Amino acid sequence: MLFDKEIDYKYACAKFVLAEQHHVNGRRTQAAGRGVRIGDVAVEAGVSTATVSRALASPDQVRPELRARVQAAVAKLGYTPNAAARQLRVKRSRTALVVTRRRWSAPFFAEVLRGLDEELSAAGYAMVLGNLDEEGGERSRQLVDMMFSGTIDGAVLLSGRVAAADGRDMFGAGLPLVSLCAAIEGTHTILTDEGACIARGARELLALGHRDFLYLPGPADNYNEQVRWAAMSEVFASAPSDARLFRADHCDFSLAAGVLAARDFLAMSCRPTAVVAVSDENAIGFLQTVQEAGVRVPEDVSVLGFDGIEFADFCRPALSTIRQPRLELGRAGARALLKAIEDGPSLPLVRQVLPNELCLRGSTGPVREAGRSFTRDSGPGVSRT
Repeated sequence: MLFDKEIDYKYACAKFVLAEQHHVNGRRTQAAGRGVRIGDVAVEAGVSTATVSRALASPDQVRPELRARVQAAVAKLGYTPNAAARQLRVKRSRTALVVTRRRWSAPFFAEVLRGLDEELSAAGYAMVLGNLDEEGGERSRQLVDMMFSGTIDGAVLLSGRVAAADGRDMFGAGLPLVSLCAAIEGTHTILTDEGACIARGARELLALGHRDFLYLPGPADNYNEQVRWAAMSEVFASAPSDARLFRADHCDFSLAAGVLAARDFLAMSCRPTAVVAVSDENAIGFLQTVQEAGVRVPEDVSVLGFDGIEFADFCRPALSTIRQPRLELGRAGARALLKAIEDGPSLPLVRQVLPNELCLRGSTGPVREAGRSFTRDSGPGVSRT
């Protein structure tokens, strides 16, 4: 599909050149620039006619020094493109780029992508997926090149950051950017009330009598982890004086991180009675591991996940979770991108916050009073804050 789009784009550029030449055919007068052909501009600037057409149609794709020479030649000769050529320059590819993280949660993002695809397809747009690697890597370079290629009309970011490579970034292409699930300055942003909802979940567990909590975190540089950890910390700053919050050392959204955190939990001499995980996958890995070791859920420990993925429904007991509106996140992101493409740069940046839902199910319950004798050591793999 991208190959076809590239052909279409080059064909459009060729039509642009032909339209310009046809427009001035047989009209050699220099008055008001009406007799100046694109070839005249190319000769004056010392570049090819293809470079002139690119400089006029997609200036960001031409090196600054060449673009300046073309602009100077246009001004000197009084060259004015005709209306037909201008229409070719605003022709849209009807393709949107969707950028994901290199390590991303398929159970969570599958529904988000479905929402994006449904909304974009209904508007006649195709969706191309790109995977973001480390800053400045080959994948980042490819994504930046794609933004400047003329083959897409805008991008939706599920990556938490903007791709950059070789001194350029995605912003430089001048195309609309929409960020989902993470706030990125300079983009249209669709978020959820994740901080408020995880705080609500923690307070519900406090109300059930729990006082010692274990938090299973994501990577420290991740936007969602930062929001959720800040909310948890704020809750415990005003919680009853005997409430304590521990933080596991294994930082990831994966099942594997939950398993590792569970092993550290099992090694503790006195264990927290409530676990709040940064993701459902994390919580499921924890829950299954402690149950296999004979720990009862929720009698011995309550477990709260985050995301509301389908797998949470099939845990035994069913996992309490914070359900994110994943399908609507995708749809809202697509609508924001389509509006930004239609309205152009004049559209003010949009920031929309969707509500999450706290779902307390079988994996959470009241604390058992007999289990409330805890020592102050946190045990291996767990830090106390």
